[in-house]
Amino acid sequence: MGTATIPSVDKLTFWQGLQVLGRLRKGLSGLPEALLLLHRRLGDVFEVRLGRFQLVIVAHPSLLRQALVDKREAFAWRVGDEPIVRLLRRGFLVMDGAEHAHLRAVQERSNRRRHLLPRLEDFHTLVDEVTRRWQPGYTLDMLVEMRKLALQAFEEVYFSHDIRPELPALWEPILAAIEYIGPGLWLLTGPAPPPPKVKALDAHFYRLIRERRQNPDPPDDLLTHLIQAYEDDELVRDQMLTMFIAGHDTSTAALAWSLHLLAEWPDHQATLQAEIRDTLGSQPPTPANLSTLPHLDAFVREVLRLYPPIHAGNRRVVAPVELGGYTLAPGKRVLLSYYLVHRHPAFWEEPDRFWPERWQKSGPSETFAYVPFSGGPRMCIGAPFAQIELRLVLARLLQRYRFRPAGRSPRPYMGATLEPRPGVPLFIEAI
Repeated sequence: MGTATIPSVDKLTFWQGLQVLGRLRKGLSGLPEALLLLHRRLGDVFEVRLGRFQLVIVAHPSLLRQALVDKREAFAWRVGDEPIVRLLRRGFLVMDGAEHAHLRAVQERSNRRRHLLPRLEDFHTLVDEVTRRWQPGYTLDMLVEMRKLALQAFEEVYFSHDIRPELPALWEPILAAIEYIGPGLWLLTGPAPPPPKVKALDAHFYRLIRERRQNPDPPDDLLTHLIQAYEDDELVRDQMLTMFIAGHDTSTAALAWSLHLLAEWPDHQATLQAEIRDTLGSQPPTPANLSTLPHLDAFVREVLRLYPPIHAGNRRVVAPVELGGYTLAPGKRVLLSYYLVHRHPAFWEEPDRFWPERWQKSGPSETFAYVPFSGGPRMCIGAPFAQIELRLVLARLLQRYRFRPAGRSPRPYMGATLEPRPGVPLFIEAI
């Protein structure tokens, strides 16, 4: 076992420390820049200490592979009495061992490509419905618009349900749940109970469960698979909320960043629109014809590299383990930083540059240098859906609209996902 001491902020020089503090004055919006500075000053494994709170940051592909695959038994996902555990309860995302394996197995059926593809054949009609009220010549916040789209898409694909009539009443509870499980003062003060607004989400899910159990001919979707597997409505609710939060929030962030970058890089936007026009013409995008759009594929890959919606993995050490020459004792909290790995200068040429063309050459030399949906046996279960959804949405939007910046560029906010804050105001034009 390694015996070296993990580098921490006390190893910084006075001026380096000031640089980090300067970034943190921006709050969580300054955290990505602060972590990049710490990574480049302290190395691929370093520790952050805030009073009693201590966190080891891991930022190298080979170490991610060890934590996610080779030595995964030394780490637990259920870190402790944290907000995400209080909210999701027995949701498969925060469970370990045999219980996690069983819960995940039930839901894998709903997330296989062959199950999803027929349900996404007419996905463009959903995009058209969400954008029907858009008025070209006006500015819209694409963070808000893409959340609306992602919510409707998720519930239609996984619950066969139209959430639109309920969305105004559920909007604030959804945002409250997302804010609750993100990092915040609770790291120092301890977690509070879930906000009362979240009860509206519970009522929504329990009603869907009740109606589905009464349906003599239920659709072949995630909700049906769950109620067929479990008689316990609370356990079904926990899985529904887990998939609902993770499934729509990651897509929201990725789509919002994509539209921001399209507006910021009009040459890329024009290239994609030409590809889509020349390849698809007036035909809508479908899962089958996405493979004919290589520029779009490269664009999406680069968005997910720079702004991975799942920006980190939070773990608790449960058995002594060595990572990068350092011994981690049981109880130690570890953050696997996908964000830092995606910008690691040893694996990416000009890592901070938005450069979709890099994907037309080759990918990174190390598999775990690119993990926008995590990796290993517990890779994001919804990744197949998200990958298709992103491309279908962007292709359809680019068939119909042109986007231009309409305000200050957003900053990456390391909350539950890597979200563009305070929003993505864009001026839209019809094509």
